[in-house]
Amino acid sequence: MMARTNIIQDVSFTAQMGQVTAIVGPSGRSKTTLLKLISRLYDYDSGKILIDGYDIKDISTDSLFAKISMVFQDVSLFNNSVLENICIGRPDATDEEVREAARMAGCEEFVLELDQGYDPFIGEEGVELSGGERQWISIARAFLKDAPILLLDELSSNLDVINETKIQNSLNQLGLIRQ
Repeated sequence: MMARTNIIQDVSFTAQMGQVTAIVGPSGRSKTTLLKLISRLYDYDSGKILIDGYDIKDISTDSLFAKISMVFQDVSLFNNSVLENICIGRPDATDEEVREAARMAGCEEFVLELDQGYDPFIGEEGVELSGGERQWISIARAFLKDAPILLLDELSSNLDVINETKIQNSLNQLGLIRQ
């Protein structure tokens, strides 16, 4: 049996509603792990993570996921259409709401350049798309879900400077980032 190793230890912070909280540090310092703990994709052995005063371990996963949108470096896409991949977090969204989220995220431009626009199947894990395009779809998905908690992990890791600026502008429009 392997000995257990603490990956994150002695972390404490408060993220205020309506404000941006940034967790920064060198690569490999468990920032992604922390976000996965907050979103309950990973469980923790000790300590507490509170949202609105409630320990997330006491909140059903469905209830927690309803309040959180996540954009991680490793984007999970499905062998479905672009439209269906964007609306995964909010399946009842209209086609127009999906297109608006894509416009806000800045990905409509590349989507409309695809042979069938929003309709082509993009392959398992989005293999038909570039890393940046997969990231755009993930961002549009988060915008569409419009959850009160938005977790962004290395948001621009697959984007060039021009597209990173577009995303920054979209976030500014949402009131998520104040300059």
